Amino acid sequence: MKNTPSRFFATAVLCVALASCGTQRNASKTDEAQYDDYTSVDTAAYTDLGDSAVLPSDYDALPLRPAYTLVNDVVNTKLDVRFDWDKQYLYGKEWITLKPHFYPTDSLSLDAKGMVITKVELTQPTAQKLLYTYDDQLQLKIALNKTYNANEPYTVYIEYTARPDSVKQEGSAAITEAKGLYFINPTGADKGKPRQVWTQGETESNSAWFPTIDKPNAKTTVDLSMTVDTGLVTLSNGLMTSSKKNADGTRTDTWKSDKPFSTYLVMMAAGKFAVVKDKWKNLDVNYYVDPEYKPYAKEIFGNTPEMLSYYSNAFGVEYPWQKFSQVVVHDFVSGAMENVSAVVHYDALQETHRELIDENHEDIICHELSHHWFGDLVTAETWSQIPLNESFATYNEYLWLNHKYGNDEASDHIEQDLQQYLAEAQNKQVPLIRYRYNAREDLFDAHSYQKGGRVLYMLNKYVGDDAYFAALKLYLTQHQYGNVETDDLREAFEQVTGQDLRWFFDQWFWHAGHPVVNIQTDYDAGAHAAVVTMTQTPSTYSDAPDHWRLPMAVDVYTNSGKKRYNVVFDSLSQTFTFPAFEKPLLVNVDADKALLWQKTESKTADEYLYQYEHAPLYMDRFEALAYFAQNQGSEATATDGIVKALDDKYWSLRRDAVDALDLSDQMLPRVKDKLTQMAQRDPRSLVRAQALTKLSSLKDSSMLSLFTNALKDSSYAVVATGLSGVYELAPTKALPEAKKLMNEKSSTVAGAVMYVLTESGDSTLHPYFVQHIQSASSGDKFSAVMTYGKYLSTLSFNNTRQHLNELYDLAANDPQWFIRYAAVSALYDVRQSWSESADAIGQSLASLNSGDPQYNALKQQLQNRKDAVADIERRIGEMKKHESNDMLKAIMND
Repeated sequence: MKNTPSRFFATAVLCVALASCGTQRNASKTDEAQYDDYTSVDTAAYTDLGDSAVLPSDYDALPLRPAYTLVNDVVNTKLDVRFDWDKQYLYGKEWITLKPHFYPTDSLSLDAKGMVITKVELTQPTAQKLLYTYDDQLQLKIALNKTYNANEPYTVYIEYTARPDSVKQEGSAAITEAKGLYFINPTGADKGKPRQVWTQGETESNSAWFPTIDKPNAKTTVDLSMTVDTGLVTLSNGLMTSSKKNADGTRTDTWKSDKPFSTYLVMMAAGKFAVVKDKWKNLDVNYYVDPEYKPYAKEIFGNTPEMLSYYSNAFGVEYPWQKFSQVVVHDFVSGAMENVSAVVHYDALQETHRELIDENHEDIICHELSHHWFGDLVTAETWSQIPLNESFATYNEYLWLNHKYGNDEASDHIEQDLQQYLAEAQNKQVPLIRYRYNAREDLFDAHSYQKGGRVLYMLNKYVGDDAYFAALKLYLTQHQYGNVETDDLREAFEQVTGQDLRWFFDQWFWHAGHPVVNIQTDYDAGAHAAVVTMTQTPSTYSDAPDHWRLPMAVDVYTNSGKKRYNVVFDSLSQTFTFPAFEKPLLVNVDADKALLWQKTESKTADEYLYQYEHAPLYMDRFEALAYFAQNQGSEATATDGIVKALDDKYWSLRRDAVDALDLSDQMLPRVKDKLTQMAQRDPRSLVRAQALTKLSSLKDSSMLSLFTNALKDSSYAVVATGLSGVYELAPTKALPEAKKLMNEKSSTVAGAVMYVLTESGDSTLHPYFVQHIQSASSGDKFSAVMTYGKYLSTLSFNNTRQHLNELYDLAANDPQWFIRYAAVSALYDVRQSWSESADAIGQSLASLNSGDPQYNALKQQLQNRKDAVADIERRIGEMKKHESNDMLKAIMND
């Protein structure tokens, strides 16, 4: 699963709170003894740098969650389902074939959430009714007709009604709901949204639409028949084996997947999809999209066949499933889900050609595809081991980007992963592998994804590419179609490398935290040596190592060239000496930029400039730019460095340099013309947009034509920034420009347009806001609802009050908690506006006597506003009684 929404909402919700390419993989390690070549080590006194790590104090007290005990194994699941769209029910028939896992058994327990069970019978080996109980509408417990021995199969037939809206289990930031089966626009009343039905199984939600053993270590083959209206297109795991029209005007499609996979990966979807066909070797590769996006499907997904080739070659195991399809659905509860051979994506993935100029979602596409090896073919035995699924898929994003677009693009991406983990680590540090947790959804966090991906990056760098990919091939081959624990991965790496790697896995998988290191570099002229002293901050938490073992490369640059030394830093404080007959131009510690750590260094501006100009990696330039940004203005070399970075070969660093520029009186003359050129001609649209943003901060009216011309750019990001710039300089000119852009199909442009329209106070523009909210994807909808609240707060009291029902409906009924959050926040904006208006009326009223002709009218206006504010408070109070999301409750209590 790709937890894209959690990334967005971590930023978006914080803002709310504050406001109310093709290169090959890196070269393999050629020296097997690389990290045995230690330099001389002196132990220096430890210096306490302070401990900023935070670990939940009650971690050890959390419930212990062992692996599920398999009494019965699921052999095959055969389903025949049809839908009641009005009731949002599924009527199901199931034939589930099982056998005892090892010990004989005379009973069967199945997960079945929120259902009505109408029949339970044995069909094989003999036909007869079975006694059963249905505990709390959660567990279907069946008494079998006899005691079955291991490898003695039996088949149980169940008739049932699934009622997903009756399922009461919590979602999370990564998976926002957990009711398994979702009807989208079931009655067709919402003209801005297609009619769809789809499922989402992870973690244990598939048991909300068919009885099963809903655990990751339960694997099954699947036969699924869906009866739908003839106008709908279906998708499920495996291949469609038949499609027949029925006498009642419906159609039944049957899908079959004959290789076993975990029950949470079973899926189905139906809707009016356009299907765009592609191929990889002899395999069908299909893209299911809204019909209007059919012309862009291959532009969105077109690199999929190449990804299949790349991952098959890199992992040493060919793509193992019968097909590979991807479907985009509306109102999905996460970023994407890796269901076997049938990936589900959220609707933000659908973009037109102009939108794709600015960004694409290849990281999501390759993440879900790579899960078909890591997570689908080989599956974590328990949710505690979820990094064996998600950490790999996250690191595999880096591998694809490095293969396709080069080291700069890939390194930029994985550096963002590190920053996301470090942000979470400010208030949460737990082991990657956690057998203790409150809810399994808690495991889908920046530890399991981003930290885990960085740990695999370190492992790859440590053992080298050849060993890394040989170990993956062994791991995947040994455990295909099975379940694994972390030790299985470790043993594969040890078998390939011949090394004992327990220290690495113990340190990074089983312990919390990360190293915090200070690096001091000096030159000893008498000894002709560069001297590097590294000091670790010890953690005060029992879950963290006493100290970290950190193998790394150190590059020493002199006028004679570069010399590499391989060292292991494994004490609280160590001093390393490196031969140097002259003062080094640069000592580059962790020269491969592989370590997951926080570091401070004693480099000078000249050393950072040398690093920027001569060290080979993206991260070398990124670190130097960070120094330049912090010290521009106070150090001439840093100022020169940030100006130099405006011409960096990689677009994202150019954008970062623009963003970091301090346009002081001294800097502006040096860069104004350069920024203007970048805003007009940089080959990357996001750099042009950033240059425009920086220039708009000048509020220089002479630049109005620059922003006006930007409205003609091919990039929506540039157009949106240009409109914002016009608004900053000439608000009256921005409004007609915004109205011209109201028909552009771009959420980026719509955001800028709504911002300008918000200030207009024009109630006739209300339909534009509503239409955009109805058609927006999840993340865009969040922003649109927030802006809608600000727009309503600028309208007259009467015009505003009549439109509140849209916000009330979203706040109470939207299936996504973060949209409900946005709607409540928007209601608070309106409430604040009306409260301020009431205060102004109250002051005017106080200045009049009761006999004044205006007195009674003002008194009624005041009462109307007080009643309206009270109505908002009452409605929010009613929502709070039924709301289960802690973050939403928090804002309601604010």
